Amino acid sequence: MFGTDQGPKTAPISEGEEYDVKIEDVGKEGDGITRINGFVVFVPGTKAGEEVKVKIVSVRRRFGFAEKVS
Repeated sequence: MFGTDQGPKTAPISEGEEYDVKIEDVGKEGDGITRINGFVVFVPGTKAGEEVKVKIVSVRRRFGFAEKVS
């Protein structure tokens, strides 16, 4: 059925939350990339393969940003 709108897709993460993650890749700007529940999160100052604890600092519609806390 076309035209059905199930509302805006909400991110599975929120600002201030902390997660233990593994950095999967590095983006064009050099930020580490991880996924939390399938949601892309950029983590500056990390490298592919690193396992770090991160804190979510910003959430957009399709991706988020986090900072390394350990």
